[in-house]
Amino acid sequence: MTVQLIANPSRPLYVSITAALFAVVLWAGAPLLVDLASSVPPFQLTAIALISGAIVALPTSLRKRGSRKLQSVQVPLSLRWKLAIYGLLPTLILGAIGGYLTGVGMAPTAEAALITYTWPIMFIVISQWLFHRRIPLPVLCGALIAFSGAAVLLSPGTGTEGFSQYLLGYALALMAACCWALYSWVCQAAPVAVAPIMPGLFLLAALGAAIADILTGAAFGLPSGIALVAGIGLGVGPYGLAMVAWDVALRSGPAALVGSLAYGVPVLAAAFLVIAGVAAPDWRLPTAALLVVVGSFVASNLRPAS
Repeated sequence: MTVQLIANPSRPLYVSITAALFAVVLWAGAPLLVDLASSVPPFQLTAIALISGAIVALPTSLRKRGSRKLQSVQVPLSLRWKLAIYGLLPTLILGAIGGYLTGVGMAPTAEAALITYTWPIMFIVISQWLFHRRIPLPVLCGALIAFSGAAVLLSPGTGTEGFSQYLLGYALALMAACCWALYSWVCQAAPVAVAPIMPGLFLLAALGAAIADILTGAAFGLPSGIALVAGIGLGVGPYGLAMVAWDVALRSGPAALVGSLAYGVPVLAAAFLVIAGVAAPDWRLPTAALLVVVGSFVASNLRPAS
Protein backbone atom coordinates (compact mmCIF):
# COMPACT_ATOMS: atom_id res chain seq x y z
CA MET A 1 0.00 0.00 0.00
CA THR A 2 1.36 3.41 -0.97
CA VAL A 3 0.57 6.34 1.28
CA GLN A 4 0.61 9.88 -0.08
CA LEU A 5 0.55 12.49 2.66
CA ILE A 6 -0.42 16.13 2.18
CA ALA A 7 -0.27 18.62 5.02
CA ASN A 8 -3.67 19.30 6.57
CA PRO A 9 -5.01 22.30 4.61
CA SER A 10 -7.47 23.20 7.38
CA ARG A 11 -4.60 24.22 9.65
CA PRO A 12 -2.34 27.16 8.78
CA LEU A 13 1.40 26.55 8.65
CA TYR A 14 2.04 28.54 11.82
CA VAL A 15 0.10 25.93 13.81
CA SER A 16 2.55 23.24 12.74
CA ILE A 17 5.58 25.46 13.42
CA THR A 18 4.28 26.50 16.84
CA ALA A 19 3.54 22.92 17.84
CA ALA A 20 6.98 21.75 16.65
CA LEU A 21 8.79 24.55 18.50
CA PHE A 22 6.79 23.79 21.66
CA ALA A 23 7.91 20.16 21.46
CA VAL A 24 11.52 21.22 20.81
CA VAL A 25 11.60 23.46 23.89
CA LEU A 26 10.19 20.70 26.10
CA TRP A 27 12.63 18.11 24.68
CA ALA A 28 15.51 20.51 25.34
CA GLY A 29 14.70 20.42 29.05
CA ALA A 30 15.06 16.64 29.18
CA PRO A 31 18.84 16.52 29.94
CA LEU A 32 18.39 18.55 33.13
CA LEU A 33 15.52 16.34 34.29
CA VAL A 34 17.42 13.15 33.43
CA ASP A 35 20.41 14.42 35.42
CA LEU A 36 18.18 15.10 38.43
CA ALA A 37 16.74 11.58 38.15
CA SER A 38 20.08 9.85 37.50
CA SER A 39 19.68 7.65 40.59
CA VAL A 40 16.59 5.94 39.10
CA PRO A 41 17.14 2.80 36.94
CA PRO A 42 16.51 3.68 33.26
CA PHE A 43 13.50 1.41 32.64
CA GLN A 44 11.90 2.42 35.93
CA LEU A 45 12.40 6.06 34.96
CA THR A 46 10.93 5.28 31.54
CA ALA A 47 7.82 3.74 33.12
CA ILE A 48 7.34 6.72 35.47
CA ALA A 49 7.74 9.19 32.62
CA LEU A 50 5.32 7.34 30.33
CA ILE A 51 2.61 6.97 32.97
CA SER A 52 2.92 10.68 33.77
CA GLY A 53 2.79 11.46 30.06
CA ALA A 54 -0.36 9.36 29.65
CA ILE A 55 -2.11 11.26 32.45
CA VAL A 56 -1.19 14.70 31.14
CA ALA A 57 -2.19 13.77 27.57
CA LEU A 58 -5.60 12.42 28.62
CA PRO A 59 -7.55 15.75 28.46
CA THR A 60 -6.28 16.41 24.94
CA SER A 61 -7.21 12.86 23.96
CA LEU A 62 -10.76 13.20 25.28
CA ARG A 63 -11.24 16.54 23.55
CA LYS A 64 -10.02 15.19 20.22
CA ARG A 65 -12.19 12.09 20.52
CA GLY A 66 -15.20 14.27 21.21
CA SER A 67 -14.56 16.33 18.10
CA ARG A 68 -14.19 13.16 16.02
CA LYS A 69 -17.69 12.03 17.02
CA LEU A 70 -19.05 15.15 15.32
CA GLN A 71 -17.46 14.17 12.02
CA SER A 72 -19.64 12.28 9.60
CA VAL A 73 -16.78 10.48 7.87
CA GLN A 74 -14.76 7.91 9.79
CA VAL A 75 -11.55 6.46 8.37
CA PRO A 76 -11.58 2.63 8.60
CA LEU A 77 -8.28 1.11 9.67
CA SER A 78 -6.87 -1.94 7.93
CA LEU A 79 -5.35 -4.73 10.01
CA ARG A 80 -1.90 -3.58 8.94
CA TRP A 81 -2.45 -0.09 10.31
CA LYS A 82 -4.01 -1.42 13.53
CA LEU A 83 -0.90 -3.50 14.14
CA ALA A 84 1.33 -0.54 13.29
CA ILE A 85 -0.48 1.89 15.58
CA TYR A 86 -1.28 -0.33 18.57
CA GLY A 87 1.73 -2.65 18.34
CA LEU A 88 4.61 -0.90 16.59
CA LEU A 89 4.19 2.61 18.02
CA PRO A 90 4.32 1.57 21.71
CA THR A 91 7.39 -0.53 20.90
CA LEU A 92 9.05 2.44 19.20
CA ILE A 93 8.21 4.73 22.12
CA LEU A 94 9.76 2.25 24.55
CA GLY A 95 12.81 1.80 22.32
CA ALA A 96 13.31 5.54 21.90
CA ILE A 97 13.02 6.55 25.55
CA GLY A 98 14.36 3.42 27.20
CA GLY A 99 17.22 3.13 24.71
CA TYR A 100 18.25 6.77 25.19
CA LEU A 101 18.12 6.67 29.00
CA THR A 102 20.04 3.39 29.09
CA GLY A 103 22.60 4.53 26.51
CA VAL A 104 23.31 7.79 28.35
CA GLY A 105 24.07 5.75 31.45
CA MET A 106 26.55 3.52 29.59
CA ALA A 107 28.38 6.09 27.43
CA PRO A 108 29.49 9.74 27.66
CA THR A 109 26.37 11.89 27.60
CA ALA A 110 27.52 14.25 24.83
CA GLU A 111 28.51 11.48 22.44
CA ALA A 112 25.39 9.38 23.11
CA ALA A 113 23.20 12.46 22.66
CA LEU A 114 24.91 13.31 19.36
CA ILE A 115 24.13 9.84 18.03
CA THR A 116 20.50 10.11 19.16
CA TYR A 117 20.15 13.53 17.51
CA THR A 118 20.72 11.96 14.11
CA TRP A 119 17.05 10.90 14.13
CA PRO A 120 15.75 14.03 12.28
CA ILE A 121 18.05 13.18 9.35
CA MET A 122 16.66 9.65 9.30
CA PHE A 123 13.08 10.94 9.52
CA ILE A 124 13.44 13.44 6.68
CA VAL A 125 15.17 10.93 4.39
CA ILE A 126 12.64 8.16 5.16
CA SER A 127 9.70 10.53 4.74
CA GLN A 128 10.82 11.98 1.43
CA TRP A 129 11.77 8.60 -0.02
CA LEU A 130 8.61 6.74 0.99
CA PHE A 131 6.22 9.55 0.07
CA HIS A 132 7.91 10.81 -3.11
CA ARG A 133 10.35 8.00 -4.06
CA ARG A 134 13.17 10.54 -4.20
CA ILE A 135 15.25 12.68 -1.83
CA PRO A 136 15.43 16.29 -3.08
CA LEU A 137 18.80 18.03 -2.89
CA PRO A 138 17.53 20.87 -0.62
CA VAL A 139 16.39 18.27 1.93
CA LEU A 140 19.79 16.57 1.99
CA CYS A 141 21.73 19.83 2.13
CA GLY A 142 19.52 21.34 4.81
CA ALA A 143 19.65 18.20 6.92
CA LEU A 144 23.45 18.03 6.73
CA ILE A 145 23.87 21.74 7.54
CA ALA A 146 21.51 21.53 10.51
CA PHE A 147 23.09 18.32 11.76
CA SER A 148 26.52 19.92 11.56
CA GLY A 149 25.21 22.44 14.10
CA ALA A 150 24.40 19.61 16.49
CA ALA A 151 27.79 18.04 15.75
CA VAL A 152 29.65 21.29 16.50
CA LEU A 153 27.77 21.70 19.76
CA LEU A 154 27.96 18.13 21.04
CA SER A 155 31.16 16.79 19.45
CA PRO A 156 33.50 15.30 22.07
CA GLY A 157 37.02 16.60 22.41
CA THR A 158 38.68 13.28 23.18
CA GLY A 159 38.36 11.62 19.78
CA THR A 160 37.51 7.96 19.66
CA GLU A 161 39.53 6.98 22.77
CA GLY A 162 37.70 4.29 24.69
CA PHE A 163 35.22 3.67 21.87
CA SER A 164 34.99 -0.06 22.48
CA GLN A 165 34.31 0.55 26.15
CA TYR A 166 31.17 2.52 25.31
CA LEU A 167 30.11 0.57 22.23
CA LEU A 168 26.92 -0.80 23.80
CA GLY A 169 25.88 2.66 24.95
CA TYR A 170 26.46 4.06 21.46
CA ALA A 171 24.45 1.20 19.96
CA LEU A 172 21.53 1.93 22.29
CA ALA A 173 21.68 5.63 21.41
CA LEU A 174 21.60 4.73 17.71
CA MET A 175 18.64 2.42 18.35
CA ALA A 176 16.85 5.32 20.07
CA ALA A 177 17.48 7.53 17.03
CA CYS A 178 16.06 4.89 14.69
CA CYS A 179 13.00 4.50 16.92
CA TRP A 180 12.33 8.25 16.98
CA ALA A 181 12.65 8.47 13.19
CA LEU A 182 10.31 5.51 12.57
CA TYR A 183 7.85 6.73 15.22
CA SER A 184 7.65 10.14 13.52
CA TRP A 185 7.14 8.55 10.11
CA VAL A 186 4.37 6.19 11.28
CA CYS A 187 2.58 9.11 13.01
CA GLN A 188 2.83 11.15 9.82
CA ALA A 189 1.76 8.36 7.48
CA ALA A 190 -1.08 6.95 9.60
CA PRO A 191 -4.53 7.48 8.03
CA VAL A 192 -5.86 8.71 11.40
CA ALA A 193 -4.45 11.10 14.00
CA VAL A 194 -2.43 9.38 16.72
CA ALA A 195 -2.91 12.08 19.38
CA PRO A 196 -6.39 10.87 20.52
CA ILE A 197 -4.99 7.45 21.44
CA MET A 198 -1.64 8.71 22.76
CA PRO A 199 -2.40 7.92 26.46
CA GLY A 200 -3.13 4.31 25.60
CA LEU A 201 0.10 4.04 23.61
CA PHE A 202 2.03 5.52 26.54
CA LEU A 203 0.52 2.99 28.94
CA LEU A 204 1.36 0.08 26.64
CA ALA A 205 4.94 1.32 26.40
CA ALA A 206 5.05 1.82 30.19
CA LEU A 207 3.96 -1.80 30.67
CA GLY A 208 6.84 -2.89 28.46
CA ALA A 209 9.25 -0.70 30.47
CA ALA A 210 8.00 -2.19 33.76
CA ILE A 211 8.53 -5.71 32.42
CA ALA A 212 12.03 -4.77 31.23
CA ASP A 213 12.76 -3.24 34.64
CA ILE A 214 11.79 -6.50 36.35
CA LEU A 215 13.81 -8.61 33.91
CA THR A 216 16.93 -6.49 34.48
CA GLY A 217 16.70 -7.17 38.23
CA ALA A 218 16.23 -3.57 39.33
CA ALA A 219 14.87 -3.02 42.84
CA PHE A 220 11.11 -2.56 42.84
CA GLY A 221 9.67 0.64 44.29
CA LEU A 222 9.17 4.30 43.55
CA PRO A 223 12.04 6.78 43.97
CA SER A 224 11.63 9.61 46.42
CA GLY A 225 12.34 13.31 46.61
CA ILE A 226 13.71 15.24 43.68
CA ALA A 227 14.28 12.09 41.60
CA LEU A 228 10.55 11.30 41.62
CA VAL A 229 9.62 14.90 40.81
CA ALA A 230 12.11 14.93 37.93
CA GLY A 231 10.76 11.63 36.60
CA ILE A 232 7.20 12.93 36.66
CA GLY A 233 8.33 16.19 35.05
CA LEU A 234 10.05 14.18 32.32
CA GLY A 235 6.73 12.54 31.51
CA VAL A 236 4.61 15.68 31.73
CA GLY A 237 6.88 17.74 29.50
CA PRO A 238 9.41 16.09 27.15
CA TYR A 239 7.61 12.74 26.86
CA GLY A 240 4.03 13.90 27.36
CA LEU A 241 2.90 17.23 26.01
CA ALA A 242 5.87 17.34 23.63
CA MET A 243 4.86 14.12 21.88
CA VAL A 244 1.25 15.29 21.52
CA ALA A 245 2.48 18.58 20.05
CA TRP A 246 4.86 16.69 17.74
CA ASP A 247 1.97 14.61 16.40
CA VAL A 248 0.05 17.82 15.62
CA ALA A 249 3.10 19.30 13.89
CA LEU A 250 3.68 16.20 11.78
CA ARG A 251 0.09 16.02 10.59
CA SER A 252 -0.32 19.71 9.74
CA GLY A 253 3.02 20.72 8.26
CA PRO A 254 5.68 19.70 5.71
CA ALA A 255 8.02 16.94 6.88
CA ALA A 256 11.19 18.76 5.78
CA LEU A 257 10.45 21.87 7.84
CA VAL A 258 9.10 20.07 10.90
CA GLY A 259 11.95 17.58 10.96
CA SER A 260 14.57 20.30 10.59
CA LEU A 261 13.21 22.22 13.58
CA ALA A 262 14.15 19.24 15.76
CA TYR A 263 17.80 20.24 15.36
CA GLY A 264 17.06 23.08 17.76
CA VAL A 265 16.91 20.53 20.60
CA PRO A 266 20.68 20.25 21.24
CA VAL A 267 21.13 24.02 20.92
CA LEU A 268 18.42 24.83 23.45
CA ALA A 269 19.51 21.97 25.70
CA ALA A 270 23.01 23.45 25.84
CA ALA A 271 21.56 26.90 26.56
CA PHE A 272 19.48 25.49 29.42
CA LEU A 273 22.55 23.75 30.85
CA VAL A 274 24.49 27.03 30.69
CA ILE A 275 21.68 28.94 32.40
CA ALA A 276 21.49 26.28 35.11
CA GLY A 277 25.23 26.57 35.69
CA VAL A 278 25.92 22.97 34.66
CA ALA A 279 27.98 23.92 31.58
CA ALA A 280 30.13 26.91 30.65
CA PRO A 281 29.27 28.95 27.52
CA ASP A 282 31.68 28.98 24.56
CA TRP A 283 31.78 29.79 20.85
CA ARG A 284 30.01 26.56 19.85
CA LEU A 285 26.57 27.66 21.03
CA PRO A 286 26.02 30.64 18.66
CA THR A 287 27.71 28.72 15.82
CA ALA A 288 25.43 25.73 16.30
CA ALA A 289 22.36 27.97 16.55
CA LEU A 290 23.23 29.67 13.23
CA LEU A 291 23.77 26.34 11.48
CA VAL A 292 20.45 25.01 12.77
CA VAL A 293 18.57 28.07 11.51
CA VAL A 294 20.27 27.96 8.10
CA GLY A 295 19.73 24.23 7.76
CA SER A 296 16.05 24.51 8.65
CA PHE A 297 15.59 27.25 6.06
CA VAL A 298 17.35 25.27 3.32
CA ALA A 299 15.46 22.04 4.05
CA SER A 300 12.09 23.81 4.10
CA ASN A 301 12.80 25.58 0.78
CA LEU A 302 11.19 22.68 -1.09
CA ARG A 303 8.36 22.79 -3.58
CA PRO A 304 5.64 20.18 -3.04
CA ALA A 305 6.06 17.07 -5.10
CA SER A 306 3.67 16.70 -7.98
